Amino acid sequence: MVALFKALQVILALSILILIHEAGHFFWARLFKIRVDKFFLFFDLGGKKLFSTKMAWFQKLFPKSASWETEYGIGWLPLGGYCKIAGMIDESMDKDFLSHEPQPYEFRSKPAWQRLFVMSGGVLNNFILAILLLSMILWIWGSDFVPSTHPVYVNELGEELGFRCGDRILSFDGKPSRDFFSLQADLVRRQTSKATVLRGSDTLDIYIDHAAFGRVLNDAGMFSLAVPFVVDTVMDGSPNSALRRGDVIISAGETDTPFVQDVQKVLRMNRGGSVPVTIVRGADTLTVPLQVDSAGMIQVYLRGLDYEHRSYNVLSSIPAGAELAWAYVAGYVKDLRLVATPSTGAYKSVGSFIAIGQVFPSVWNWHQFLMIMAILSIMLGVVNLLPIPGLDGGHMVFCLYEMISGRRPSDKFMIVMQMIGLVLLVGLMLLAFGNDFARLFGNL
Repeated sequence: MVALFKALQVILALSILILIHEAGHFFWARLFKIRVDKFFLFFDLGGKKLFSTKMAWFQKLFPKSASWETEYGIGWLPLGGYCKIAGMIDESMDKDFLSHEPQPYEFRSKPAWQRLFVMSGGVLNNFILAILLLSMILWIWGSDFVPSTHPVYVNELGEELGFRCGDRILSFDGKPSRDFFSLQADLVRRQTSKATVLRGSDTLDIYIDHAAFGRVLNDAGMFSLAVPFVVDTVMDGSPNSALRRGDVIISAGETDTPFVQDVQKVLRMNRGGSVPVTIVRGADTLTVPLQVDSAGMIQVYLRGLDYEHRSYNVLSSIPAGAELAWAYVAGYVKDLRLVATPSTGAYKSVGSFIAIGQVFPSVWNWHQFLMIMAILSIMLGVVNLLPIPGLDGGHMVFCLYEMISGRRPSDKFMIVMQMIGLVLLVGLMLLAFGNDFARLFGNL
């Protein structure tokens, strides 16, 4: 059931993003009086459609739709969508229009600068949507900020790289990070060679093995917040009523437990039993036995972390949303650079719809849904800017070349480039699905 709910969220989010992206192409095409033959969500491969405004029943209900230039519809293959523009060589590989002279309403008849706007419209819409969504999120919910120098709790990979629980990360190659939750991404994106940390009262340099970058990208929990185990409230009916608000557990059994994660490890090892713990209560240090339930819990609520909360009004949220969107764009560009560098192993982190589905929450949450959609919109925009034939960026490169040189690439050249681009995109898709299946079966 959870998998189905996540799948529905993926379909909803991607459908919205695809429609908005293609609407960008549609808007500029119609603005320059270019005919748009088809506007489809999903692909109607083989001419098979779930819905079309050309269907008889639809035209019977809406007779005026028979005269519409554009066919609007929904295909059966949910791998994207498209806006078929008359007189343009695109992924459909429709070349019939080449048999007649260019018509005034065709894409190929328009000047290069107009064609550039048409091809950039989708990406522009993606970035505008991301800014609007992020601004709305900041206006409604604000943002919780944790300084990048907050102590980290590291897993096995973090320890292997040289970090220790309680370290405060000061900088990567001399540059501090934006906030705590960008630490792991920054470590890889900057291709860090030296991390400077504060360990106790000592400042240390940790030299990073670049060969581990691929593993860092695939291990989302390398850095987590290191906070002490401080009791906030004892649950009603808890067998551990001896605990009080503000108690700090500093050891459990015979193990020092400076952080929440350390306490949790000991509790899991004592499921269904009891364990003696040492607590600090004001100026006193006490040892009390705790009962651990079958889930490894002691039935208390923990004191939350004191985040720095930032609030925004309507006006201040817009520049803040734009700044946050730019930070995501810059970060994703760095991610793509890593993917294109085989030695980093970052290509192993490329994922498909399966990986996207895993980041959605298992219960409906407007904040998370809108945030994920904003990030996906940025990713869609950045990917489409890549100068690969078949993507918007490839078409934009050819338009810019024509504007600079005054020479238009031949139709034959464009067809060959389109075919090359399709091969590259299919290869990228196979890599993404292959990585997802490898992760799924590797966890079985």
